[in-house]
Amino acid sequence: MTTTPSPSPDILGLSPEVTNQAGPVGEFIQETLALTRRLFIQLQRRPSTLIAGIIQPLMWLILFGALFKNVPQGLFGASRDYGQFLCAGVIVFTAFSGALNAGLPVMFDREFGFLNRLLVAPLVSRFSIVLASALFITTLSVLQSAAIVGTGYLLGSGLPSWSGLGVVMLIILCLVFGVTALSLGLTFALPGHIELLAVIFVINLPLLFASTALVPLEFMPGWLQVVASLNPLSFAIEPIRYLYLHPAWTFGDVVMAAPWGNVSLWQSMALLLGFAGLVVVSIQGLLRRTLA
Repeated sequence: MTTTPSPSPDILGLSPEVTNQAGPVGEFIQETLALTRRLFIQLQRRPSTLIAGIIQPLMWLILFGALFKNVPQGLFGASRDYGQFLCAGVIVFTAFSGALNAGLPVMFDREFGFLNRLLVAPLVSRFSIVLASALFITTLSVLQSAAIVGTGYLLGSGLPSWSGLGVVMLIILCLVFGVTALSLGLTFALPGHIELLAVIFVINLPLLFASTALVPLEFMPGWLQVVASLNPLSFAIEPIRYLYLHPAWTFGDVVMAAPWGNVSLWQSMALLLGFAGLVVVSIQGLLRRTLA
């Protein structure tokens, strides 16, 4: 009886000896790290993506902060100036934009045939393909956020407390996780990268302007206040802004006065987790069908 040999794990850069010695969990970790390393190698060869992803939000922070530097103090709540008010919005929008683009590498793998090679490889779990993209985007988002926080500090926006910085990172991770899942779902639902880019362009700026990134909620007309208070970006921006302005904070503090009620710090984080969980559950069937 003739058996067909399984595809070699060399496609992931792993030797057969290593994969045979590891258990299922170890193999899953190895293949996830190998796929993540591949994405970082691509970034190393094309570093302009990371450089542009850091320079663009810094330009927003510097130019917008200078543009509204002379507005009357107190116009933007408790913020000392517009730069301090804007910093939280730039942090969140940068992480959101990066996560929204998370599906592009997978889409290009689909179009160039590399994804098909992965699907016939003897992977312990094809979920490692999705997890590798999530780890890659999360790492980039943390680097970009750290660059913006550091630049904001140099420009006089200050810093949250150490515990506040930890909560800021948790908020960013929750948002990035949900938006990355949404982007990967769109990647497998749409026919090509042109359609994916079109969707990204359509929803990117409208979500920015329909949030509290650029102006306080009370500056908006009534209908836009309702929209902004339901925008996941606002649930990330307002807590971060509050942590910047209040060194002594608690999870029960109100961070946003929405038209439908006050939202506390823990409630905003719970809403972000709920958003991420809803997106992950909604794309499960699509991922199973596509990766089967």
